[in-house]
Amino acid sequence: MKAIGFKTSHEIDHEESLIEFETIKPKAIGFDIVVKVNAVSVNPADAKVRIRTALDKELESPRILGYDAVGIVEEVGEKVTNFKTGDRVYYSGDVTRNGSNAQFQAVDSRIVALAPSSLDDTQAAVLPLTALTGYEALFDRLKINPTKKKTILIIGGAGGVGSITTQIAKELTNLTVIATASREETSSWCREMGADYVVNHRDLVNSVKEIGFDTVDYIFNVADTKGHWDSMVELIAPQGTICSIVEFEGGVDLSKLQDKAAGFVWELMFTRSMFNTEDIEQQHHILTDIANLVDCGRIKTTLIQTLNGFSVKTLKEAHKKIETGTSIGKIAIDYTK
Repeated sequence: MKAIGFKTSHEIDHEESLIEFETIKPKAIGFDIVVKVNAVSVNPADAKVRIRTALDKELESPRILGYDAVGIVEEVGEKVTNFKTGDRVYYSGDVTRNGSNAQFQAVDSRIVALAPSSLDDTQAAVLPLTALTGYEALFDRLKINPTKKKTILIIGGAGGVGSITTQIAKELTNLTVIATASREETSSWCREMGADYVVNHRDLVNSVKEIGFDTVDYIFNVADTKGHWDSMVELIAPQGTICSIVEFEGGVDLSKLQDKAAGFVWELMFTRSMFNTEDIEQQHHILTDIANLVDCGRIKTTLIQTLNGFSVKTLKEAHKKIETGTSIGKIAIDYTK
């Protein structure tokens, strides 16, 4: 089968930052299904892995990137009970395995769900990674009680994760959502996603106070953990919790949270698949819930732009757009065109 990956970490404009190659089509064993990939989305994780994995070295075989995908089940393993050949599925995959930048992909069925029937392949492809991240952050990490009236500040509201998390929070909880943005178009997007308030992350503390909140109960940082640390410490309510998905170099002073007895927790949606946790199948259930919410019209796709064709050129274009750090919503690639 045809696949696209990399052997050495390069800037995206380098001729070999991404390369096309032939490899063996995977087989379905155990809990795995093999999916014919029709569409994918490109996430910041794709660019981060490409840039960091093979610095000053060459991998023995190319690493296939790609996480989000929509496709058709071609083969099922002997332990698979919830899918059959011909099913149209969506998923975000496993960061430790070959990804969706290939014609076919083997993926653990326990982190897969039937794709939303009301969306086309590209509209559905942009949802899994961000929806899993947002859902897990709200309910598994921040442990939000859906019935209580609380406030959450989402730092990075216009990106893929911020966009879908805002929608999930408004549909499934009683949270007042404050999202950050700094441009007119990103502010408008945050409001379209359902944010109750939009504040400027360039002057975060004052912006939040100006709309009438001295503190917030929860903070979900999807933009810059270290850069916003002091602001988050000031804004988090006593006994509140901060969750982040953004790693950083160096350290932060956790003791600044001590007086407020506030907590800090990480969210990484790959954790369940990386460690084959006993609740790995929870991701199947989350994606099923998201698909139902979409098909009921309660959550909408965050797709902004679609690129066509499974090629090095198309993937490089998508990586370039992601690496600007200014994109709104999500970018998808339709492999069938």
